[in-house]
Amino acid sequence: MWTWPGTARGLPRNNVRSTTKVPTRTVTEVAKATRRRAGQPRTGGGTARLGSRVRDHGAMSEEQTTAEPSAREQALRTAVRDLERHVASLGWDGQVFVFALVRTAEALETTPELARELPEEAVRTAAVEPEHLTGIQQEGLPDSDTLEELLGQLAWPDSVDGAAVVVERMVVPPEAESGMPKEPAAAVEYLMNHPDRQDVRMATGVLRTGESWCALRSRSHDFDDAVAGSPDAVPGLVEALRATLA
Repeated sequence: MWTWPGTARGLPRNNVRSTTKVPTRTVTEVAKATRRRAGQPRTGGGTARLGSRVRDHGAMSEEQTTAEPSAREQALRTAVRDLERHVASLGWDGQVFVFALVRTAEALETTPELARELPEEAVRTAAVEPEHLTGIQQEGLPDSDTLEELLGQLAWPDSVDGAAVVVERMVVPPEAESGMPKEPAAAVEYLMNHPDRQDVRMATGVLRTGESWCALRSRSHDFDDAVAGSPDAVPGLVEALRATLA
């Protein structure tokens, strides 16, 4: 198994071990997600706020943008879309996924044997598109009660170009939050029974150079061509990921 040349501080900061190897598992090799018991929503511990606020960019539909993206922006959009589709193939009620993003061409130059692990299409694309990105799933993540706590314990070496996270959330209209109980268990029950509740899978990726992209899939419109996307659809999650790269 190829080992990424670098380390990511992925353990609690008060742990004796300060670093852990970045696992090297490409999107097509990611192990099957650990399923949660049916009917139990992934809320990240109570009513986890990070990722619960989604900017309204219209109905959940095929992504629409007005400006022509740069090659780097397009590479990030493609990577985030592919990561979301991969996680979607595992079904709903899954775990949180965290990925390191690396430029495929640079990784192949540094470690040529990586070509044996990547899909042939990725290798061919990287040869003509230097911005092409490969997602590497992070295993052995630190225990945490919330997504905020998890991301707060992560950092990356300079050899990693970006980071992405895929997580599920229950989303309700902003006006519904005013009546939500503060006690976590009661808040979950409130959200589960709200008539306007939506289950949404959020895939968010950021690069060190500032680019970001979010892809959102609604459980009620669970089709690839119904995935919405924008740079700032989940602003809190974008900023939290950027902090892991600082």
